Amino acid sequence: MGLKTLLPLIFLLALSGLSSGKPLNNKCRNAPGDAGFPDDKAWQTLNETVGGGLAPVVPFVQFCRSLPAGECTEAQWTSGLFRSGIAGAMDMVNFEQGYDLTPPSLCFRNSTVCGQGNVPLYAVEAENVADVQAAVKFAADNNLRLAVKSSGHDLLGRSTAPNSLLIHMAKFRDMVFTDSFVVGGEDLGSALTVGPGVHLQDVFKESKAHGKIAVGGSAGTVSPAGGYLQGAGHSVISPLFGLGADNVLEFQIVVASGELLKANSVENSDLFFALRGGGAGSWGVVISATFRTFPNFNATQSVLQFAVDSNAAAGAIAGVHAKHIFALDAVRGGQYFFVIPSAELKTQTFWLQTVTANTTLEEGKALLQPFLDDALKVEGVTLIVKEFEQYVINDALYRADDTIAENSVMGSRLIPTEAYQREDAPAVVEKVYTELLDAGAGAIIGSLVAGGQVSANANISSAITPAWRTAKTHVIAATIWEDSASLSEINTYRHLFQTSHLAILEQLSGPNAGAYSNEADIYEADFQTTFFGPNYAKLTEIKAKYDPDDLFIVAAGVNSEKWDEFGMCRV
Repeated sequence: MGLKTLLPLIFLLALSGLSSGKPLNNKCRNAPGDAGFPDDKAWQTLNETVGGGLAPVVPFVQFCRSLPAGECTEAQWTSGLFRSGIAGAMDMVNFEQGYDLTPPSLCFRNSTVCGQGNVPLYAVEAENVADVQAAVKFAADNNLRLAVKSSGHDLLGRSTAPNSLLIHMAKFRDMVFTDSFVVGGEDLGSALTVGPGVHLQDVFKESKAHGKIAVGGSAGTVSPAGGYLQGAGHSVISPLFGLGADNVLEFQIVVASGELLKANSVENSDLFFALRGGGAGSWGVVISATFRTFPNFNATQSVLQFAVDSNAAAGAIAGVHAKHIFALDAVRGGQYFFVIPSAELKTQTFWLQTVTANTTLEEGKALLQPFLDDALKVEGVTLIVKEFEQYVINDALYRADDTIAENSVMGSRLIPTEAYQREDAPAVVEKVYTELLDAGAGAIIGSLVAGGQVSANANISSAITPAWRTAKTHVIAATIWEDSASLSEINTYRHLFQTSHLAILEQLSGPNAGAYSNEADIYEADFQTTFFGPNYAKLTEIKAKYDPDDLFIVAAGVNSEKWDEFGMCRV
């Protein structure tokens, strides 16, 4: 079925299921049925301009049903790598659903009726800068809602939107290494330039071949030139080298005017400031990002996993962990510490992954032994996995794929170092974890990815919230549900962080702590302060300069408070 055949179908779907419930007026983006919405001829012209790269977007469920087998395999359904190439797919499947549309527009895996939901109407599968510029200009000229997606590994659902035109950047897969990256005549040293279609798995694999490593997270399908760096970008090697955004040297970006700009410390330095920590999706379409690389090295990686027989036991071992939170400081080690359910064990588990650079296997074991000794004394806790291995750091960070496709939302806080320095810190952590689990948190995800060089980089000029510079950990409370939940139950789950979990977590973080905008709650009451701190006023000025009409609007992003939740109408 070609584009010409599908256009009327998508148009009818849009008319039947995609209404924000707000009256149309000149404050709103054009939607199907509006006089200003492009007709078929206009879409055909755009398709020709982008070399046939325009296509209607269907929800991922519908895409799966179009396959020869009539459905996706379980491996395809849960694969972040597979989903990254599909315009209508998100890693967290709840962001594909139009829960808040009037009427709701839903498309579940086991449903017989499939609405367009929160999925864009059309996508430009961009292959070059001209394609991106044409799509941006088309959206601006026709007053359309615009969305931008790299891989879809977006835990706040910002790379999809109803009634929108999507720019899909999956084909921008160039990678260029250099030993001398020059900005303003200054040699900034070894660097890597990547397009937004490049995943972290590609970065770790290819940088190893060059004897290098770059700061990157633990998920294989994150696109560093996508939202990762714009949000700040953390890693288990951040205590050693700083945040991802600390190490960015330059961006190439198409802004709302359609211009391709270079942003670095010399050219468009204000935009460079905003792109480093000022929020994913708010500034334009990133064509490439260049960031520092470092000589690679050997590291000790360990995995400890404990079965816990109750929420109280999970809280108790979390408290023990807090007692030893500073154990890795001497080597600037990084760590993930999760309370997550195990379907196989039918119980909660406390899972600990640690990476310590330039340590022998015995040194790596010795750093964790005091924690392990204390953890094994906790009633209701059983050690089920104990693994210590030596890797080249690239191999320790590499993931071939990400297992995703849950209905999940989250809220988070950056926990200040001083919170763990209190004498009662272990008891407070134990209480907070137990109460979060009792209050319905499906998982508690902790990351020891701050301190060290992250704190030392406090004087770097960037939009990264200062809360990162005084933090010790980043802690997430996640809520998970099944498709079978009622809309009323889903609405409760989606808002649970604000109604319940936040007050509990603030017992540890304090009432004015910041949060990492890439792993947070889109319903933050004061996201301007929580995500961006004192930088928000400056960010709004930069936004007015480069995107005066708010073409690039995302949930909980700069200026989003001026728009409704769909980014369709000014409020």
